Amino acid sequence: MDEVIGLFPTPFMRVERLLDRTLIDALLRQFRTAAKNTNAKSNLLVHTELLVPESEELLLQASKRIAPKLVAFGEHLFGEALAWSIKEMWVNILETGGHQSLHNHANSFISGVLYLTPSHPSATTVFAKSPGGSEFIFNNTNTNATMGPFNAGKFIMPEAAPGDMVLFPSYLLHEVPVNRGAQRISIAFNAIPDALDSWGYTVRFSK
Repeated sequence: MDEVIGLFPTPFMRVERLLDRTLIDALLRQFRTAAKNTNAKSNLLVHTELLVPESEELLLQASKRIAPKLVAFGEHLFGEALAWSIKEMWVNILETGGHQSLHNHANSFISGVLYLTPSHPSATTVFAKSPGGSEFIFNNTNTNATMGPFNAGKFIMPEAAPGDMVLFPSYLLHEVPVNRGAQRISIAFNAIPDALDSWGYTVRFSK
């Protein structure tokens, strides 16, 4: 019997309805007008300053709901239930016509996004395969080719509802195409484990 095995896949976690309506509404009331920093690539995207969960009661409430999901996702990355902490969070407000350029997150291991408002289908988060690497340097992309997990260059995330969350390795490239819909508000964050141990060669991390 033939068998195709996905070697070394990239984990991606989608959590539906992590936040309830009460917390979502409270976060929107507090942060809808708090984002003042204009994105370098799009003046229709603004961010808050980097925040630590302990600095805001509502973010602390959200982080407590995120915490067990970080542990579960971290087990896929490192094979062990480690102690995780969120080292920074920030709110993104994307207006009609704005976009987020392709990027990844440095100095962290797990990154995530909490969605506070609906996202227009045009502004669904898109994840991209890194250029180069160990794959073949030739591509076969045409009308006859079927794209799948082994040959596609991009993954368009399923539509996210308010309260949904996604977690992914921080090195994974992602972007938000031009928003053709209404204002889109989300909270992004980065997380680190307390330590990683490779047969006694231990590296410890602090916020």
